[in-house]
Amino acid sequence: MYITRMKTNRITNPLGFSLEKPRFSYVVTGTEGKKQAAARIEVALDIAFSTIVFDSGRSKDIDNLAFELPIGLEPRTRYYWRVTVWADNGDFAISETAWFETAKLNEPWAAKWIIPELDKDVHPVLSRQFEITGKVISARAYVCGLGLYEMEMNGVKAGDEYFAPHFNAYHKWLQYQTYDVTELLKQGENRISVSLGNGLYKGRFGFEGYTDKIYGDEFALLCEIMVTYEDGTTFVIKSDTDWTAAKSKITSGNLYDGEVFDATFQSSDIFPVREGDLGYDRLTARLSLPVVVKEELKPAQVIRTPAGETVLDMGQNMVGWLRFRTTAPKGTVIRLQHGEVLQDGNFYNENLRTAKAEYVYIADGTEAVVRPYFTFFGFRYVKVEGWSGELNPDDFTGCVLYSDLEETGSFETSDPLVNRLFLNALWGQKGNFLDVPTDCPQRDERMGWTGDAQVFSGTACFNMDSYAFFRKYGYDMAREQEERGGMVPMVVPAANVQGGGSSAWADAATIIPWNVYLHYGDKAILEHQFESMKAWVDYIIRADEESGGRRLWTTGFHFGDWLALDGSNPDSPMGGTDTDFIASAYYRHSSLLLAKAAKVLGKDELADYYGRISEEVKAAIEDEFFSKNGRLALDTQTAYAVALYMDLVPDAFKARVTEALRKRLKIDCNHLRTGFVGTPYLNSVLSDNGSNDLAYTLLLNDDYPSWLYAVKLGATTIWERWNSILSDGTISGTGMNSLNHYAYGAIAEWMYRTVAGINPTEEAPGFRRAVLAPNPDYRLKWVKSSVNTAAGLYHSEWSFDEDGNLTFRFEIPFNATAHVRLPRANAAAVTINGAVLEASGAVWAQHGEETHLELNSGSYVIHYTPTKSYIKKLSTHTPLVELLYHGKAKELIASLLPHGMELNPDTLQASIGEASLRDLSAYYPMEATMLDDLDEKLTALSIV
Repeated sequence: MYITRMKTNRITNPLGFSLEKPRFSYVVTGTEGKKQAAARIEVALDIAFSTIVFDSGRSKDIDNLAFELPIGLEPRTRYYWRVTVWADNGDFAISETAWFETAKLNEPWAAKWIIPELDKDVHPVLSRQFEITGKVISARAYVCGLGLYEMEMNGVKAGDEYFAPHFNAYHKWLQYQTYDVTELLKQGENRISVSLGNGLYKGRFGFEGYTDKIYGDEFALLCEIMVTYEDGTTFVIKSDTDWTAAKSKITSGNLYDGEVFDATFQSSDIFPVREGDLGYDRLTARLSLPVVVKEELKPAQVIRTPAGETVLDMGQNMVGWLRFRTTAPKGTVIRLQHGEVLQDGNFYNENLRTAKAEYVYIADGTEAVVRPYFTFFGFRYVKVEGWSGELNPDDFTGCVLYSDLEETGSFETSDPLVNRLFLNALWGQKGNFLDVPTDCPQRDERMGWTGDAQVFSGTACFNMDSYAFFRKYGYDMAREQEERGGMVPMVVPAANVQGGGSSAWADAATIIPWNVYLHYGDKAILEHQFESMKAWVDYIIRADEESGGRRLWTTGFHFGDWLALDGSNPDSPMGGTDTDFIASAYYRHSSLLLAKAAKVLGKDELADYYGRISEEVKAAIEDEFFSKNGRLALDTQTAYAVALYMDLVPDAFKARVTEALRKRLKIDCNHLRTGFVGTPYLNSVLSDNGSNDLAYTLLLNDDYPSWLYAVKLGATTIWERWNSILSDGTISGTGMNSLNHYAYGAIAEWMYRTVAGINPTEEAPGFRRAVLAPNPDYRLKWVKSSVNTAAGLYHSEWSFDEDGNLTFRFEIPFNATAHVRLPRANAAAVTINGAVLEASGAVWAQHGEETHLELNSGSYVIHYTPTKSYIKKLSTHTPLVELLYHGKAKELIASLLPHGMELNPDTLQASIGEASLRDLSAYYPMEATMLDDLDEKLTALSIV
């Protein structure tokens, strides 16, 4: 029995974070026990636990998802904690030791803000010397530098993170970071130096002409180092006017354009610093996870393009930078330009718009290992200019940078294209979860668009432990709302982007916290975000009441079903679904989520109030958008998907609306027409309403528009548009065309929830209880998925044998339970771990065509023959259009049809509908024996 994944506020051993009331979580593995019988948590001031400050004793009430430490915390103090767990079978274990360390808390700052007396556009290095006169047992640096900073002690970088103090609404709050610099100090003279860069704070960023100096126009530093000697005395090094400034070798740079580093620059000029007036009121200990090098990639190949360029292909669209080694002669200018795609075999970066996205290094003649400091790039291809001698790809390493998130989810199938699609969504998260959930990481944007974050948040929580990441984003969102009357801006931090309040985008305020609560089972996220959630819903209610109080949301600007393919103007990004309907649907959805959050937090009056609002909105939507017989007035895929997903359809009308969606898809040739709003919901709605076959068809389509269309064209991340690249390999436009834009990657949530069937539950969030309900399709022969949830590891796997029999393999973690739904299962035919269900001891029930099981922690192998075969037999009775979508079937039947007959299923559907070859034989004579022979061949082709 082992205790693992010990986290404080879902962070492993957090140093200097804003913790408020620390909440411990842990996972138990390696026991035959099913439940936690009791646990004990001890907290001490030393690793030997000789000075214990909290001991819960053996308790039955400790929740391994979130145990709140009920003690006051001292500033600048490391606390050690451990857990003892007793299982219901008598097993017990004592954990290894975890720790957290507080920041300054409410201590006053001895340090002063200092500003270099240099031109405001010159990148500075601020430094000072100090002396260490005794044995150091502890040294901590508390630092905030604006815009971005890196600190070195005696020439060695402090910490392993980049882009501190990270990206947030600086006018509202400033994060400071804590560094353990004990091992960087030496006896005698020491030197601290801090380099400063522009970043979002004062560099070129945002819309409105991509202005600079959005939050400030001067570099600034606050630094306080507390050194503790062996004898208990302390020594403080603080930023003040004793520090000096020098010009950096970084001669220019910003997030969009890149950086220029002149290694030849030498200057003995020293400049003074002056005290700044930024104050201390905005300072807070960090919430942002560190941005670190999470992975390293080597170039896949070196390309010599038709244009004569030397281009490195990293094999993967990634975010970060290249680190390279060079011995180039002094004065050599090495230029790296970054792009996502080649065009006609040549380097291309025009879709980055005004972003130069280049790194320039001027060599000084010495051997050097080089990387940027205050910029990053989104790229697969790097054009290298000015390289001295023969380029060796071993001299280059791709450093993949993103927030330090634990990867928790995996998904794999028998189809390599689907596997690549899943990886594309995962890499989209890696590339865009760099402190802020950005829309894209490469062009002159890179903003925390709320809509993108909202639609992807469920997928994000399956892929990675995203609790702390979204906690910071939610905090920033709430601070931005303060001056906007509850309105949520389009992007967070808002930078210089005006406006906000669009449905689906601003509803990130309610949807993200609720998703986080579902996945991690810690209601603290709802406590933190409740006022933000409430402020947003109240904003909608005011907008409704100011426009007549009809419980519809019909005012303001809305992005609608952004980038859908069904808009009336093909040149417009606006989709064809009525924005009043979408806005009103989110009015209903957000008020319902707020009511649920209030219920969780014990705010019963508010729960009743917002629950009533939600039901009134639902009734108003029925009156406005449904006929008395149940016809939805909007005939778009997105309208049907939203109506069904958000429970807007009265029960009496659901069958009609579901059939209307199937009909709409037939008209659309069973291909996607949805945008940012409809796409995340469409497959889930189909699977949940008897059309799982169509959901799989949408997943497995590989022609435009589809997910696999991009995969077949070589995509390694999710594209912004369904046709970001055309079938001939040319990019479809440069105005708004990112090749790393994760919104459509939200399909991965359906893959986890429906294909693999792993679902959290509202009644026991954090996967304390899960619903395991896979929905197989014979077009995939097997699926394997695991999610390392807050409760522990869930594994779900299914496979078909040649005869179509099903085998499921489930793993349920300790102290958790699962409700299992087996599709097309007769309980009498089900075996579990080799025993017939009747004799297995499992709790089960038959529900129509499904067998339901209640399972405790453990591993299970379940086998049965489906009551209805999943093997879809092709025949001459199959609609001809469906056969023509099947490549080999199309080849077989082409010779039977009249010469010149249309064989394009997309256009043929309009004229023949669901007619089969047998139906058509009445009009186009075909011998019965020929059709019978064809039946045998088609049966052999049945989808495998």
